[in-house]
Amino acid sequence: MSDSFIDGGRFLILGIPGTEVDSATRELVQAIHPSGFIFFSRNIRSPEQFRALVDELRGLLPFRPFLAMDQEGGRVSRLRQIGIEPPSARDLRERGDLSLIQRHGTLTGQLLRLFGLNWNLAPVLDLGIDDEADNSLRNRCYGRTPDEVARFAAAFVEGMHAEGVLSCGKHFPGYTFVQVDPHETLPILDRTLLQLESEEWKPFRELLPACDSLMVGHVRCPSLDPSGAPSSLSPAVVDGVLRQRWRYSGLIVTDDLDMGAIANQHALPDAAELALRAGNDLLLVCHRPQLGWEVAERLSRLPDSIRAPAEGRIEALRERLADPLPFSFEQFVHVDIQVGRLRADALSPERASLPTLNDAKRSPVETF
Repeated sequence: MSDSFIDGGRFLILGIPGTEVDSATRELVQAIHPSGFIFFSRNIRSPEQFRALVDELRGLLPFRPFLAMDQEGGRVSRLRQIGIEPPSARDLRERGDLSLIQRHGTLTGQLLRLFGLNWNLAPVLDLGIDDEADNSLRNRCYGRTPDEVARFAAAFVEGMHAEGVLSCGKHFPGYTFVQVDPHETLPILDRTLLQLESEEWKPFRELLPACDSLMVGHVRCPSLDPSGAPSSLSPAVVDGVLRQRWRYSGLIVTDDLDMGAIANQHALPDAAELALRAGNDLLLVCHRPQLGWEVAERLSRLPDSIRAPAEGRIEALRERLADPLPFSFEQFVHVDIQVGRLRADALSPERASLPTLNDAKRSPVETF
């Protein structure tokens, strides 16, 4: 492995194209040294193959990488490619049993550790006030009220923490009251600061000490930033609210910069620079990793006053990433059976035997 690399890659979490590390991916990783990777269903063919993929990517980097996934439960469960689909946040909130939610967190943590992963981009802290809204949140929210979300999401985080998996609260400043899907276009969040503080921000504030990181979503919120900049690229939102107003010193990651909300308006290198300047630390580039060269080059040229604070927060959280556990197919089967029992306990017998059905418009969140 060459000692020479483009050091702007340290701010990136990359998706990769398929189930194996192809030559283009290997060359890219060795050239820019991304801080880690995020995995989707497209990367998973079998338990053994997936663990081998994670191990190979880990071996390409000279440091412990962030190895992440969106494993929420329900329709946003990447591991349902090879196992039983866990109950969704909505299923669990409707049962109202904290012990079931903690079991879900524990089993999620066990599965991720088994595959060598160390960071789950969950829980969703948005409110489930309208399950028919086309805002990507259908079935993904732990409650209809701030207190319900905070209580149930905290139990999920506690279960994951017990297994050594770090969490990420999302999607600040909130997709709760938007009416379009940010995977496709930039939503407008028409809420005042008073409304935000008194309702949808409450779970974020309450779980701030428990969540290991926060994810900033893509919305235009005129009351927070009159310029119209997307929240993920907005210094007024990221630095102004999270860093200055809330005094949050932990790691902040953007939602995927390849989503339509951003990609329709900004070239990826421009978006990445704006995101880092806004106060984010890690940037998700999930679907166009081939642009990682150009993005890393751009970020490497930013001044130390922008880069150094982010580097410090990245390395502080990196120190807490768990090392991989040995893989065992038998252990995977054992945990998968436990997920099936959790599903049976959380849902009716009829529903437990079926995958989550989304009879509203399908959000690209499932496959994007």
